[in-house]
Amino acid sequence: GLFQPRNSVIRPGQQGFIYASGCAKNIKLLQLVVKNTKQEHKQLGVVFVDITKAFDTVSHQHILAGLVQRGVGPHMIQLVREMYKNIKMYIS
Repeated sequence: GLFQPRNSVIRPGQQGFIYASGCAKNIKLLQLVVKNTKQEHKQLGVVFVDITKAFDTVSHQHILAGLVQRGVGPHMIQLVREMYKNIKMYIS
């Protein structure tokens, strides 16, 4: 089915549409990449895709509390908080 990877189309880093998967592992990975990038004084570009649809029925406060509970660093939590601040969507 949709939630069980059965072929090479779904990469190991893919977390969406995977049973019992979540974003905690990818957030930790992103934190590691950001930390290493800072240590090496390099530039980094990051894109968040479709996160609002993934959490459109969960209060933003619950998402932030979950990140804190799982030990996500304060900088990443602030980034997520800013991402959800004054959200507007336009469909054209």
